[in-house]
Amino acid sequence: MNNRQFFQKIRILDPLSGIDQISDVLLDQGIITHIEDNIILDNEQTKVIDGTGLILATGLVDLYSSSGEPGYEERETLKSLSEASIAGGFTRVGILPQTNPVIDNSSMVSWIKSKTAHSLTKFYIWGGLTQNLEGIAIAQLGELAQAGVIGFTDNRPHGNLQLIRKLLEYAQPFNLPVALVPTNVQLRGSGVLRESPTSIRLGLVGNPEIAETVAIASILEIVSLTKTPVHLMRISTARGVQLIQQAKENNLPVTASVNWHHLLLNSETVASYNPNLRFEPPLGTEIDRLALIKGIKNNIIDVIAVDHSPYTYEEKTVAFAQAPTGAIGLELALPLLWENLVITKHLSPIELWRSLSVNPLKCLNQEPIKLQVGQPAELVLFSPQQSWEVKSSQLKSLSSNTYWLDKQIKGTIIDF
Repeated sequence: MNNRQFFQKIRILDPLSGIDQISDVLLDQGIITHIEDNIILDNEQTKVIDGTGLILATGLVDLYSSSGEPGYEERETLKSLSEASIAGGFTRVGILPQTNPVIDNSSMVSWIKSKTAHSLTKFYIWGGLTQNLEGIAIAQLGELAQAGVIGFTDNRPHGNLQLIRKLLEYAQPFNLPVALVPTNVQLRGSGVLRESPTSIRLGLVGNPEIAETVAIASILEIVSLTKTPVHLMRISTARGVQLIQQAKENNLPVTASVNWHHLLLNSETVASYNPNLRFEPPLGTEIDRLALIKGIKNNIIDVIAVDHSPYTYEEKTVAFAQAPTGAIGLELALPLLWENLVITKHLSPIELWRSLSVNPLKCLNQEPIKLQVGQPAELVLFSPQQSWEVKSSQLKSLSSNTYWLDKQIKGTIIDF
């Protein structure tokens, strides 16, 4: 970043204040010094950027994504994860604990902090709820909290409701979010696609809606007892949105997120049997997709999560039902969400940015990023009209497991 940058007549988006307007913006030494019309420059060393067709906005925040390092460096390293996040406009990223070894002790937290100390991305670290994420013995939550984790999660369903109650009771004093995956594994069975006429037609084992909704209802009952703040991960059903709305109306300390793919694609897309469309929970029906978008619009679903899940070509090049779940997304989420939700007027620019910037930090009890005079310039420059082809050679991520590989998309982050 140059010492001084002048953005002339650029569209600024500030989801915190709700501002969406054309203005001049001046940055000096990484600080926002002026936001006003017709700024007169008094320094020839200033880099002038024509803002026509560009958007300057607060940095994006991904609530949770996976790092390959340590243990699976062929998928992603912490360095490549940072480069991918910056390329996609994400200045802060939460790292899930299923590394190898897993993040269930203070030494692992310290190791990741030391490895990312000079990273351009600010990494938040999720600590495991149970030892080795196995759901048997509770991890040393106090030790993890003292080491600086942002919250606790095992990033997988817990089949034992008594264990969930104990976990929430143990975590309650730390006032850190507990992120749970609401899936009833007995009802899910071996399902790989949302149970519907589509799953029957495609010959894939169905995963019923109630696998999610029964789990949500059970978790909410326990939250009403313990009052521990809980974040429900990867909501994928219309009925799930309804249950969360009721919980919020009852003032339960609950937040929720949706994987960005579930806002753009539905189960019909799986007709291609592309293994990069294998998700857990699976893609839902069109009714689910539209309900999830409405949930974001109405602030019932707080956050759009990237849930960046890198896998090697060999790991993903298998039959659909055998493929590991998840896909990359840090470099793709913003342009595709903008093109498919903002341009189509399903979401306003402020609503999209709120769910990708302000709300993730609220869920983590962190101060919001501010686009105000006197504040650090934690900003991204977005060109929504610039097209590019998604190629492995173009991506900063070491992995390229995405449905959009070799496809043309519109929208990119510009380095300034």
